[in-house]
This record gives sequence, C-alpha cells and structure tokens, in this order.
Amino acid sequence: MEEKEKKSGFWYQVANFIVNKRKAIEILFVCAIIYSVFCINKVQVNQDITSYLPEESETRRGLSLMEEQFVTYGSAKVMLSNVTYEQAEKLAGRIKLLEGVKSAALGMDEEHYRGTNVLIEVTVDGSDEAESSIQTMNAVKELLTGYDYYISTTIGETQESTESLNHDMNIILVLAVVIIIAVLLLSTKAYFEIPVLLITFGVAAILNMGTNYWLGEISSVTKSIAVVLQLALAIDYAIIMCDRYMEEHETMESVEAVKVALSKAIPEISSSSLTTISGMVAMMFMQFKLGYDMGIVLVKAIILSLISVFFLMPGVILIFAKGIDRSHHKCHVPKISFVGKFAAATKYIIPPVFIIVLVGAFMMSSNCRYLYDVNSVESSKKTSSKIAREKIGEIFGSENQFVVMVPKGNYEAEAKVLAELGHLSYVSDVLGLANQTIDEEYCLTDKLTPRQFAELTDLDVEIVEVMYSAYAYSQEQYGPVVTGISDYEVPIIDMFLFLYDQYQQGYVTLSDEMDETLNTLYDTLHDGQLQLQGEEYSRFVLNLTLPVEGQPTYDAMEEIRGIASKYYDVNQVVLVGNSTSAHDLESSFATDNLIISILTALFVMIILFFTFQSAGLPVLLVLTIQGSIWINFTVPVLQDTGVYFIAYLIVSAIQMGATIDYAIVISSRYMILRQEIPLKDAITETIDKAFPTIFTSGSILTCAGFLIGYISSDATIAAIGIALGRGTLISILLVLFVLPQILMLGDIILEKTALAINLTGRQREYRGRALVSGHVSGYVQGMIDADMSGLIQGEMKINVDTLLPRRQAQITPMDDKIEMHGEEDSEDDS
Repeated sequence: MEEKEKKSGFWYQVANFIVNKRKAIEILFVCAIIYSVFCINKVQVNQDITSYLPEESETRRGLSLMEEQFVTYGSAKVMLSNVTYEQAEKLAGRIKLLEGVKSAALGMDEEHYRGTNVLIEVTVDGSDEAESSIQTMNAVKELLTGYDYYISTTIGETQESTESLNHDMNIILVLAVVIIIAVLLLSTKAYFEIPVLLITFGVAAILNMGTNYWLGEISSVTKSIAVVLQLALAIDYAIIMCDRYMEEHETMESVEAVKVALSKAIPEISSSSLTTISGMVAMMFMQFKLGYDMGIVLVKAIILSLISVFFLMPGVILIFAKGIDRSHHKCHVPKISFVGKFAAATKYIIPPVFIIVLVGAFMMSSNCRYLYDVNSVESSKKTSSKIAREKIGEIFGSENQFVVMVPKGNYEAEAKVLAELGHLSYVSDVLGLANQTIDEEYCLTDKLTPRQFAELTDLDVEIVEVMYSAYAYSQEQYGPVVTGISDYEVPIIDMFLFLYDQYQQGYVTLSDEMDETLNTLYDTLHDGQLQLQGEEYSRFVLNLTLPVEGQPTYDAMEEIRGIASKYYDVNQVVLVGNSTSAHDLESSFATDNLIISILTALFVMIILFFTFQSAGLPVLLVLTIQGSIWINFTVPVLQDTGVYFIAYLIVSAIQMGATIDYAIVISSRYMILRQEIPLKDAITETIDKAFPTIFTSGSILTCAGFLIGYISSDATIAAIGIALGRGTLISILLVLFVLPQILMLGDIILEKTALAINLTGRQREYRGRALVSGHVSGYVQGMIDADMSGLIQGEMKINVDTLLPRRQAQITPMDDKIEMHGEEDSEDDS
C-alpha cells in the first residue's frame, strides 16, 4: 500500500513525467544552450557604475548634461622618472608632434618638476573611449619605450579593465571548478557523480549568461561574478538530488530510483532555495540600482539552476548510472563528534558570551568606515592605470577634479564666480571661458568696442565697425546701428567666432599673416567653447586639494554651491565629479542599508516560520546569521581599513540569504532528534549528520569569495569577494560552535513558541495500530512531534504535515478495527 501511495502522489507523477520524457527534454535543453551561446556575446555590459545612481541624483543629472552639451577630450598624466628637465622637454615636444595629440604641457613649477621626476600633461583630440584616442596613447607609450615612465589616464581604461577582468575571472572560474571537484571528491559517494554535477551546473550557467540578453544590459560587476556566485550558491541543489538518488538506488533500479528521488527532491530543494532567493530579492529594492541589476541576474541564476536540476539532471544521472554504480567510494568528510560534545559541555557558557560578542560586534560594525569612491578601495591586484595613478599621486599629489555648471550667457556673472572660486584655499586651479586670457590685458569674455577689437587684431577700425554692425543685425540689436556703432561692446570670443564665420563665407578678406593668426586662434577658441560652453550651460573646471570623499570635501561642495548661487538660481547650479558621486552614494546608502537589513531578515523569518511552525526558532537562526554579518564587518574596524559600501550591501544580503541554510540544516535535524534521544546525543548526532552538507556548500562559497577577492584586479569585485569569503567562514563557525548551544539552552523557548494550532487543518483520530513514516504532530497517549518511522498502537490524535511536502507523513492502518475521524482522506493520504 505504501508503494502505491508513493506512485499516486502529485510529485511522483511530476517526476514520472519528467523521467519518461527525458529525451525530449534533453533536446529542448540542447536548443536552449545553442540559443544562449549565440546570445552571450550580444549582452550589453555597462562599465559606468554611476549610471545606477537614482535618476534624481545630482551626479546623474550632471553627467547627462555634460554628455549632451559639452565635449570632453581625453587626457593623460605622463610621469617620467630618472630624467633631466631638458630630456623631458624634448620628449614633450616629440609627443606634441604625434598624430592625435592636441597638447603636451610641461611647466617649470613644482606641479610638473620634482627631483628627477617630470610630469607632462597630454590632451588628445578624441574622447576617452574613442579608438583614435587609444591609438594615440599607444603611440605615446611606444615613443617612451626605454624610459622609466608611468601614465595615469582614463583613455582606454574601460577596455583595459575589461580585458584584465575577463582574464582574472577565467582564472577564478578554473580555480573554482578545481576546488569544487576537490570538495566533491571528499563529500560524494561515487566518482561519476562529479560529471553529473558539473554538466548540470554548466548548463545552468550557460543558460543564465545567455538569457542576460533579455535584460538589455547588465553591469560589469554583475557579469564578472554572477557565474562564480551561481556556482557557489546553487551547487547544493544538484548535490541534494544526487544524494536522494544514491539513497533510493540502494533498493530500486536506476529509473525508478530517479523518479522517487526527484519526487522527494523537488519540494525539498524548492523550499531550501527560498531563503537564498529572498536575499537576492531584497537587493532589488535598493535605490542604488546596481542592487537590482545583480539581484535580478542572481534570482534568474537560481531559478535556471533549479530548472536544470529538476528537468535535465534526471536524464544525465541515467546516462551515467552504470558509471556511478561502478565508481562508489567512501565519503571522506570526517565526523566531528567533538563539536557536539563541546556544545553539550558549554551550553551555559557560549550563549551568554555570544550575546556579549553580538552587542560588541553590532556597536563596532556601526562604526565601520564606508568608502564610496572606487579609487579609495584597496585590492590585492591592481591594473597598470591604478598603479600609475598611485605612483604619480605619491610624488605630485592626488588630483580631485570638480565641475560646476551654470546657465550660460552672463559672462560678467561667470567672471565673478570664477574669481571667488579661485580665491578658495582648497582650489588649486579653476578654468572657465571668463578667466581665460587672450593677451596680458583681456579675457575671452571681456567686451570690447570696435576700436579696442581693431587694436587687438591689427585690423582697420572701419572694417571692424562694419563687422560689428553685421553682428548687431545678426543678434537683432538694431539700436547701436542707429545711434552709432563705435560704443557698441561685444565679448571677444563671440566677435572672433563671428569674424571667422564671415571670413569662411567670403565676406571678409584678410592678409596671409592674419589668415594664419585667425585660423590658429579659432582652433583654440572653438576647442575652449566646445569644452566650456554648451547650448544652455557654461562649465567651470576646478582642481581641489581635498580628498574625493569626507565631510571637509562635502562642506567645500556646499561652499562652492553657495558662491555660484549668489549669481544664479540655486536649482540651476549643478555640481559634478567623483566627490558628488561619493556624496550621492553615501546619501542613498543609509536607506539601502535599512531596506536590505529589514527585508532580508523579514523574508527569511517568514520562510522559517512556516518551515518550522515556530515563532522562536526563526528569531534564533536569523540572530545567529545576523551576528555573523556584524562580526564580518567588525574585522575592517579592527584592521582600521574602510569597506566599500557596495560590498557591504551585497554581501549582507547574500550572506543572510545563503548561509542561513547552514543554520536550517542543523536546526531541522536537531528538532527531530531531540524528540527521540537525549539532548546531548541529539546535538552530537545532528552535527555529525549535518557537517557534510555544511562542509560542501560552505567551503565552496568561502573559496569562491576569497578567489574573487585576491585575484580580481577590479576593486569593486575584489571587495565583494573578500567580504563574502570572510562572512561565509564566520557563518560556518557560528553555526557549528554557537548555534548548537543556543538551540540546547533555548529548548524551552522552542517549546513555548511552537504553533499550538494546526495550520494545515488536516487532523485525524486513530484507535488501534498504524504504521507511521514521516512528520506528524499530536498526541499518542501523550504528545508527539517528530519525524519518525515505526508502528504506533493506542489512541492517536495526529496533525499530518502537508505544508511542506518533503515532510508529509505516510500513515498506514494496520488493524481492521481502526477508527478514523476528521477530514475525509483522499486516495493519496490513506
């Protein structure tokens, strides 16, 4: 009868369909793999992390304005070491002659010449990512071959970072696979389980990478670590399926064993994945949209991993079934009974100590110094650009470039703002059209009369007056033409550009010397206008001596805004730079941190509440893992280092969502065994039985995190990796050496907070004998709440757990005189 019930159950019917149709399913997977492989290279990757800031943030508005209205030429700082000034001067001249180089500035001041180090500032005539700019910088490097030089530039930095990151991630992935194989060799029961697991995961990874194309665009951070995190987070599901198959195959043929194993694994794995998914979903609620980007990709990764395990893996197992049968070996994960004995001996000591540590970790982690500028984040491996930037910074000082944008058109106001900004102690240099001189007497935006302009340009005053009249007509300013053009004043830059336009159209004839002068001056003025004046805004470029982030810098930003606001509407003053980006990120961090902390804990507690039907146990489990998160971010405080805010947000969510499973494994087994054997023996056996699962999953996630952290040259990704590896390791230690004592000491809490009502409403009464296999709760001449397998005789009032199918009890009457009351039973729960 029990066999009949198994084969009539819903999940068995689902498993039966999947296994019977495995050939067709495999064909569908092959088609999906081919489609995904073609789509992988079509996925758009966003390298700009600031694009994930909230739309209303000042940095996003400012960057959009700059992209729309201004031209920004690529630039580089070239530091030559162990050279004389004369040698550097000659090299600067040769650099200036290279195709694509607009300027190569070299000064005699300390900003350009210190000891045997000389700094040349190079500007090219293309943007940072233009292919022509990259070729120009390659030509500069070739020219400097044989010299001791460092080049700090954003030209081609994205390309360099992408190539370096792809190389790093390939190494990380290979090492991760090697580590996973090593771990599986220890924890599996047959060698041919390993190819089954790797094929299942490999397919899931390819499907996830290919379907990223559906999202339109993903961040470079997500693209780089999604595969490794998917591997670390989802490999458990395939391991559970394999373990189920090995258990069932002891008494069944391969095909039937796969069906029964799958029918049991689907609900078990699905419920296990919910806590991990909840952590990823919590990230998607962040204001900083990088959280949504990573969350949606990882949720998709977990779902595709589940699909691969449920639909593809049964067929793969049957393909390797004979190999699995012939390659059995002993599980080499050792028993750790000493941990259980330690837990029993210290159940009154560890919990109070843990509470003290928890409070201390919370307070210390609250004082963690967060970093918001990626250039402030240290990584074990660095790109050549970052090495050069740090080297130049050591000798010539770091530069914090800052942009102020104001409505264009009022040159007098611009001149006053620039003058005030130039007098600030922390502003080393300020550039705008209104403070650029054309000779020792005039600035570009100064207004000149026709006679003054004639003297400046060496043109006849009569010709200039005609030009001024034409300019007045073009601007629809007819008054000066009527009253007399001699007193009419026009800004120098506007008049020069108008003169050049008229000259190009043939309305003005100039001498050869003046022709050359005008063309040279036009190139300079036009470049300046493109960089500093847009259709609606003027741009001021400042160099600050302040660090990129920190309260003094943010106070300086407000002072700068205040100066500009004297002459313009404050809502029209826009500040842009690494400092504004850091400030915007800091502003969103507090909200995002609160959102992730609350939502992750809430989602996990709700899942645990329904899993264990207890109000107290979820609190204990979440508190344990939350404690590991606080301890994780106490480490940087003790090391007196900062934590990149993205790493904190993402790792907090992943650590809670993923490592809570380790606590669930311990708690589930303990809740069963505590009803059957003494608490001391229950906790020892619990840890021995749970350790292989925790070892397999935990070691993979820990190693994956540290591999990412110590190999990746991308500071953002490295910071996430280090924090994830360290956090997972701390979670494992707390789950093994603290949680058991908490469960034992909190046993009364578990009893008092267990649900007194039957959530499923399926209650039965028996008199006589019944064979029970599975989880039941109720009374048998006393109370029972356990996973069990055995014969019960007497009066029974039992709640059958149907909320979680993997724990549903099978109750088989053994006595013809048995009386049953309550809900009418369907065929599958007789």
